[in-house]
Amino acid sequence: MTSTTLLPPSASADSTPVPAPLVLLLATGAGLAAASLYYSQPLLGGLGASLHASTASVGLVPTLTQLGYALGILLLAPLGDRHDRRGLIAGKAAVLTLALLACGLAPGVGALMAASLVVGLAATMAQDIVPAAATLAPPAERGRIVGTVMTGLLMGILLSRVASGLIAQQFGWRAVYGVAALAVAGIGLASWRGLPRFAPTTTLRYGALLKSMADLWQRHAELRRAAWAQGLLSLAFSAFWSTLAVMLLQRYQMGSATAGAFGLAGAAGALAAPLAGRLADRRGPGWVTRLGSGLTALCFAAMALELWLPESAHLPLLVAATIGFDFGVQATLVAHQSTIYSLEPAARSRLNALLLTGMFIGMAAGSALGSVVLAHLGWLGVVGLCTAAAASAWVVRWLPAREAAAA
Repeated sequence: MTSTTLLPPSASADSTPVPAPLVLLLATGAGLAAASLYYSQPLLGGLGASLHASTASVGLVPTLTQLGYALGILLLAPLGDRHDRRGLIAGKAAVLTLALLACGLAPGVGALMAASLVVGLAATMAQDIVPAAATLAPPAERGRIVGTVMTGLLMGILLSRVASGLIAQQFGWRAVYGVAALAVAGIGLASWRGLPRFAPTTTLRYGALLKSMADLWQRHAELRRAAWAQGLLSLAFSAFWSTLAVMLLQRYQMGSATAGAFGLAGAAGALAAPLAGRLADRRGPGWVTRLGSGLTALCFAAMALELWLPESAHLPLLVAATIGFDFGVQATLVAHQSTIYSLEPAARSRLNALLLTGMFIGMAAGSALGSVVLAHLGWLGVVGLCTAAAASAWVVRWLPAREAAAA
């Protein structure tokens, strides 16, 4: 399939398999876009000294990047239903390249913060790529292909901090943004040349397009269940990761390097995405959401076993549980995406934006609640919060299955 091919709205009904190089292109593009959100986090210590800025000012850099991403999901991601996704992906790649270059050349912290906001907005090209993958995939392989692209996205998130730290240590923090800009420019050009053109699925004006998202939310109960369940899992996920470094320092006198190494355990969980996609194709996405949310709840609950285990077993237990719950969260996300993409093929970008909005609300709530609970109830309190949130997600997914069985 070449870039001159116009992919019609009904393309997902085609049984033509998607070429492996095209799937790799989509997965790489999603990973590089998502990675752009996290390059700054390992650089914050050096940024303050280099730009003569306060810790508080430098701390706004990743905050503004995430804010830009959240705004982009709500305001830009729905455009994928209104315009050719190939053009959107290439255009956002160009903007993201320029924004990353602006970060690397920033003369002061103010310019860096402004450029970081644009980085977040343009990084939403990842959320144009995932619906594009769902449109390209035949129904029988949609779960597998979406899962593979999500693996690329998740690996980009998990490995971005490692790459950023290594490059900065050898060549300085500005080099991180330069290398990232080159990588995004390359994937943008490859996407323009390698992707087909996607026919728009709606002619709604921009205001009506945004308003239609409220109609989609009201019309599809399955979308609401997916957003609620994934939001609860994201709350647990965020509460754990936002408090892990503090806990490791307080209890084991381990620094940020150890906390970062736990991200490699999370990378093992990212491998769940293709497997979850295949299971969704074979057993149905609803079954995978119940399996994933249940596994997440059990893994968080297992962390409380440290009360009965010797201290030497605490960290191995934590690593094993981290791999397990990350596997469960990512498997559930892939299954939820497979579910919502089948609701209305003409509205995939808007449906994806609504699901991810629920995720971001859950992540924000998890960060806030996790810190408060850790301060007042300690680490086991955080474990209890995560277990309760994940168990609630399982209930949200289990109740419809029970009602269907009863019927």
